[in-house]
Amino acid sequence: MTIGSSTILRGIKEYLLITLGIVIYTVGWAIFLTPNNLIGGGVSGISAIIQYATGIKMGYSYFVINTVLLIISVIIIGPAFGAKTVYAIILASVCLNVFQAIIPETIIQDFALSNGKLMCSIIGGSMAGVGIGMSISQGGSTGGTDIIAMIITKFRNISPGRIILTIDVFIIASSLLFPSFGADGQAIPFDAKFSIAVYGMIIVTVNGYVVDLYLSGSKQSVQLFILSRHYEEIADMIAKDFHRGVTVLNGEGWYTKKPASVLMVITRKTDLNLLLRSIKRVDSDAFLSISSVSGVYGQGFDSIKGAKKS
Repeated sequence: MTIGSSTILRGIKEYLLITLGIVIYTVGWAIFLTPNNLIGGGVSGISAIIQYATGIKMGYSYFVINTVLLIISVIIIGPAFGAKTVYAIILASVCLNVFQAIIPETIIQDFALSNGKLMCSIIGGSMAGVGIGMSISQGGSTGGTDIIAMIITKFRNISPGRIILTIDVFIIASSLLFPSFGADGQAIPFDAKFSIAVYGMIIVTVNGYVVDLYLSGSKQSVQLFILSRHYEEIADMIAKDFHRGVTVLNGEGWYTKKPASVLMVITRKTDLNLLLRSIKRVDSDAFLSISSVSGVYGQGFDSIKGAKKS
């Protein structure tokens, strides 16, 4: 496979995962949150407040508000991130309106309204977290506070979920200041709005936790030590097919008293199964040791973030 075709396939995969994340994110809103007049964080939370107060569908205000943040993200993070964010914001804006219109009322009644606000807060918040996590992991964004989170994490080692949670608390609290009307057109009293705000805190807490959980899983790395008589062939295969660096360590087998070459490789956990199968095809008798690593920084992995020296 050529470098060009590999890049194209990787780009297609990234956009497909961003698309799936957006669908999960917006379906969570359409089924579990909006029908219960629940409010989440970020621009989607602001858009929900606007919809409950004015009747303007979430997708419209979501798109308008995110345009400003989109411009900021292009300037600070770069055009590649901006292109993916444009795609994610447009898709989310459309899906927020479309899913609210096409999802049958019976599904909403069976899955959301009949299960209570607490259950819907947990499920909707979890779905939103998974969607945001999938988008961020591919270099995109669902807009709103996760754009701010990506900007901050570019310079600081702070978890995106914690940043999102801090900002979203203020959005949830601000919902108490605005009028809110249910699907029947009746105004929601303040005591009910206070309860909704509490549920909103649950939503953003679950959301932030799931984002961190997803990102830590997708970025988890493993370290392999490989002992094989065909170490050169295995090293070439890893470098060519997986685009990972390989370190050759010179050792000695204590039992055989013969020199041995050991390969050390660090790769993403998501690539581990495919890598093991590839090694087995080269040498089914290869000896492997696998361990998890808490952090990997450098080319091909995470960068060390910190304030730039003046």
